[in-house]
Amino acid sequence: MLDQQSKDAERKASNAEDESNRKPIIIAPSVFACDFSRIGEEIKRAENAGADWFHIDIMDGHFVDNFSLGPAVAESIAKVATVPLDVHLMIDRPDHFFSRFQRFVRNITFHVEVPCDTAATARAIRASGCTVGLAISPPTPFTKVEPFLDQVDLLLVMTVNPGFGGQAFIPEMMEKVTAARKLRDRQGLDFHIEVDGGIVPATAPIVREAGANVLVAGTSVFHVTDPAKAITQLRG
Repeated sequence: MLDQQSKDAERKASNAEDESNRKPIIIAPSVFACDFSRIGEEIKRAENAGADWFHIDIMDGHFVDNFSLGPAVAESIAKVATVPLDVHLMIDRPDHFFSRFQRFVRNITFHVEVPCDTAATARAIRASGCTVGLAISPPTPFTKVEPFLDQVDLLLVMTVNPGFGGQAFIPEMMEKVTAARKLRDRQGLDFHIEVDGGIVPATAPIVREAGANVLVAGTSVFHVTDPAKAITQLRG
């Protein structure tokens, strides 16, 4: 009986410690899913609904098989949005191109899989005045990002294969989210854990429970009649 009580007490203490380490939930609508014929209205509508950040996907047709946006569009969004902009560079040369975004965004994320010096690129982004994120795609093992997690402000775990919106959520990616949360707690680090891909009200509790606190959502915010309700559901 005492053993069981001791185990219960340990579990409660562990849960309390885990809760104390959790960051506030941030909802970052993905602009890639909005109606670009009225992008200013879409940004304001999402902000009024409770968006905390805006997530902007930049694709070069090389790292991923798609093109999207660019510095000029991101700067136009910055002129309308009042919340921080979270830029996701799905490009081969983030070390060369990040400086074209630094003036008007808060965070710049690049991929661990690209052919550049990861540590040097992270240092350069931070030196520019932005926070720095590192993204990992589904096929890439978590060990690839581990050496850099003390050098970044955000880890983006892709929960779909990068390049196209509307894909199905890959639940196995929660193993990376959990591993990141445990490493962060163990090493006393403070980076955000972001997830992107297939994030809807049904999958949001799964990623929150695993330890993610930044949820990127596209169609589930921009393609609904009541984005405020959607954001509330995502936030939990």
